Amino acid sequence: MLNNCKYDSYHAFSNLINVILYKITNTFKTMKKILFPTDFSEVANNAFVHALGLAKLVHGELILLHTYELPIVDNQFAPQNYQVLFDSLELSNFEKFKDEVPKLRAIAEENHFEDIKMSHMIMDGDLMYNIKEIIKKDKIDYVVMGTSGATGWKEAFLGTNTGEAIVNLSVPVLSIPKDCKYTKIETIGFTTRYREKDKEALKQVLKIAKSAGGKVKCLYVKTKATDNTEATFDDWKEQFKNDPVTFFILPNEDVKESISDFITHQEIDVLAMLTYKRSFFESLFSSSFTEKMSYNSEVPILALHQ
Repeated sequence: MLNNCKYDSYHAFSNLINVILYKITNTFKTMKKILFPTDFSEVANNAFVHALGLAKLVHGELILLHTYELPIVDNQFAPQNYQVLFDSLELSNFEKFKDEVPKLRAIAEENHFEDIKMSHMIMDGDLMYNIKEIIKKDKIDYVVMGTSGATGWKEAFLGTNTGEAIVNLSVPVLSIPKDCKYTKIETIGFTTRYREKDKEALKQVLKIAKSAGGKVKCLYVKTKATDNTEATFDDWKEQFKNDPVTFFILPNEDVKESISDFITHQEIDVLAMLTYKRSFFESLFSSSFTEKMSYNSEVPILALHQ
C-alpha cells in the first residue's frame, strides 16, 4: 500500500510538471512578435509606450529596431579614408544606441510594463527595407511606429509616404500620432464595407478587444453608391451576435467626415482600418484630415491588410 501511495504521488507530481512544461512551451509558441522602429526622439518614445501596451494585450515581445544610413562619399576620398569615416559613424551610432536603450527600459518601468520581453537591433541601410527584411526573417506579427520624428523619419512616415509605408508592409501596423498619449484601450473602432473578407479582420480586432476587456464599434458609411443590402447587414449581426461588437450604419457621402465624427462621438480609443485602396488610405493622412483630427483628440490607427 505504501509503495502504491508513493507511486501515485510520483505519478501525480510528474503529470503536474508535464502540464506546467506544456503551458510554458505553448506560451512561447503563441507569443506575438512586435517590431518597434525607433529613432529615440520624443515622438518615438511616446509611441514606445503604445507598443508596450499592445505587447501586454496580445501577450507579445518587443523587438526594438534602430537604423542609420552611411553617407555617400565623394570619389576623391582615398579608400582608407572611407573605412575610417564609416567606422567612426558606426561607432557613433552604436554608442547612441547603447545609451538610449536603458532610457527605454526606464520608460517601460515608469508605465508598469517592465515585464514585457524586449530585444534590440541596430542596422545600417534603408529603414523600410530593413523593416521588410525583419518581418520576413523573424515572422513579425505587428509593427508599431510614430507618425513623425527626427530628420529622416518625417519623410518616411508623414504625408503620402505614411500610406505607402503602411500599405507596403505585410503585417498590421499600429500608427501613433505624435501627441497621442497612451491610455487603456476600451473601445476599438472598425471601419468596414461589409465584404466577406472583412470578417476575418473584424475577428482579429475582436481578439485584441477581448484581451483588453473592451468592445468594438463597427462603422459602415453608406453612400449612394453602396451595393450592400439589409440581408448582408443582418448576416453580420447574426454571425457576431455573441461578440462584444455594435454595428453602426451612417448615411453620408463624405466618408472621412463620417469617420472623424464617429471617432469623437463614440469615444474611440483605436481605429482599425483595412487598407482597401492606397489612394484612399493615404488621403487619411493628408494635412487637412490630420488637422481636423487634432481638434478631436487624435487616436492611433491600426492598419490591417486584406
